[in-house]
Amino acid sequence: MNPLAKKLNRDIKASNSIVYDILSKKGREMFYPSHGILAQAAEAKGKKINATIGIALEENGEILCLDSISSNVNLPKNEVFNYVPSYGKINLRKKWQELIFKKNPSLKGEKISLPVVTNAITHGLSMCGYLFLNKGDEVIIPSPFWGNYRFIFDNAYGSKIVNFPIFDSGRFNVEGLKKILNKRGRKKVLLLNFPNNPTGYTPLEEDIPKIVKTIKTAAQNGKKIVVLIDDAYFGLIYENNVYKESIFSELCKVHKNVLAVKIDGVTKEDYAWGLRVGFVSYGIKSGNDKLYSALADKTGGAVRGNISNAPNISQSLVLSSFKDSKYNSQKAKKYAILKKRANKVKQILKKHPEYRDEFEALPFNSGYFMCIVLKNHDPEKIRNILLDKYDTGTIAFPGLLRVAFSATPYNLLEELFENIYLHYFLIYIPFIIRK
Repeated sequence: MNPLAKKLNRDIKASNSIVYDILSKKGREMFYPSHGILAQAAEAKGKKINATIGIALEENGEILCLDSISSNVNLPKNEVFNYVPSYGKINLRKKWQELIFKKNPSLKGEKISLPVVTNAITHGLSMCGYLFLNKGDEVIIPSPFWGNYRFIFDNAYGSKIVNFPIFDSGRFNVEGLKKILNKRGRKKVLLLNFPNNPTGYTPLEEDIPKIVKTIKTAAQNGKKIVVLIDDAYFGLIYENNVYKESIFSELCKVHKNVLAVKIDGVTKEDYAWGLRVGFVSYGIKSGNDKLYSALADKTGGAVRGNISNAPNISQSLVLSSFKDSKYNSQKAKKYAILKKRANKVKQILKKHPEYRDEFEALPFNSGYFMCIVLKNHDPEKIRNILLDKYDTGTIAFPGLLRVAFSATPYNLLEELFENIYLHYFLIYIPFIIRK
């Protein structure tokens, strides 16, 4: 094992040995190559002659680049073409941490790690798989869940997703979580995604303490738990009684046996899907700078060995947006569009009780999506009918159709649900005529 990895492991053990226990074999071996090319290049920064890093400069020392690219971007060339650290741009990391505290008042007084920048949330989840999952480890995820989790964890790291139904009588299934979390095995990897993809559901304010207590009790009983918190749709809450902070706020201070990992980014939250800017942050009860620095080093090392670093231009654009005086008002206007559509879907379903003969909506109160349970037909079959006969696209899940109201204009929502309902007649009328 590399001496740098050994040092990070010693720092982690000295701060909280449980965190070391839940690292994967690869996670224990990971380190940031601080004594290699990057360190030597950093030492040469500002020198008259700097023949270290693999970039190209003009004769006058400016970044060498193509005007056909640079002319299309209103940013300094150094903010577009140059490399950035594998951890991400330091000013962006600090700003995102500041925003985490601002959006989650319950974190006041807590110590969390400085976020590490990833190439959006999928990449952040993958880096967590690298650090925490050995082959055969189970990942507990409420069902239904985003299909890419299986690709990220099972296919890439050889883990095994196990699940429990997300709903129990229309509320978050706390008992289901309790039952699966307390099964045999000391190490537990739990993934929570609120607002949830695909259901568009976030637990109610009164249910969050029950979820947190369930996890705390398991930890008190000796379980060593890492909770991966996929906050892709953070902030998109449309009802008053829904929990509005990230559950990270509670889990990062719940017990020394619970490591909370917040994976978030600008993708959905700031409507910047193609920029691919995400973050990984750590929190644990009594966490200290040495522990968080070691985890950041391991995460930065994983990023370095995987993609080198997230794009400079994307990070620069995001940081520029945060500094814009119109950022908050612009974001509020976009949020209002999605909330209006979500409320319209609720109105449509209430207005048409006949729809319940064919499908039932699962609870939804947040995010980009809602789901319907089809009572009489295979979702894949209906999805194809909607494509071929009604010029309408949806996503089929086992037993469900997922509807993205985020991508459906307000004035087409009525037609969308009418098309889903009308498939019944398209299937049965020809049969009746033949009879």
